[in-house]
Amino acid sequence: MQKKHAVEHVANQGLCSVRRACRYLKLHRSTYQYRAKPMPSKQVQLHQQIVALSWAHPRYGYRRIRALLTQEGWTVSRKQVQRVRRKEGLKVAAKPKRKPRQGVSTGLPTQALYPNHVWTWDFIFDRTDKGSTLKMLTMVDEYSRRCVAIRVGRQLDSAQVLITLWQAMAVYGIPAYIRSDNGSEFIARKIQTWLKDNHI
Repeated sequence: MQKKHAVEHVANQGLCSVRRACRYLKLHRSTYQYRAKPMPSKQVQLHQQIVALSWAHPRYGYRRIRALLTQEGWTVSRKQVQRVRRKEGLKVAAKPKRKPRQGVSTGLPTQALYPNHVWTWDFIFDRTDKGSTLKMLTMVDEYSRRCVAIRVGRQLDSAQVLITLWQAMAVYGIPAYIRSDNGSEFIARKIQTWLKDNHI
């Protein structure tokens, strides 16, 4: 396209003939003389309908848009729909990212501001050399990043979680908040009642 414009400019300025300009720019004269044929009215309507349906259904890809066109009586290939959508810059709207559900926590601070402001507790799983499952309860002070407790066992229930928490508080003090996921041990009524009674 740039070469065609250059040839037209040189020829219009009378600097040389079109033939010579094409030869200098290594552009075939047939390419220079080619003029795109106007799109048939039916193709224009199809183009417009593809665009309209794409805007009406932003979550639809070219396959579903073609299915709608077929239902309306249009004869169109998937590649044709894809080509029009690409030309018009139409893409499937990205799904909004779902925020992970926050587990049951004893408060809502997004960031710890001082030691013992927010503790986080969670379970980590591992296996022994013999394939047995190990369950590890970890408690971390979010501000200092200090691990205030680790308890390892084959099985850890809510009672053992409370014992570990009490032992950690006896050493490091009482946290203002505790953040957790929705593990059954953490949302057990016994633990939630104990935390509420201790104003955590």
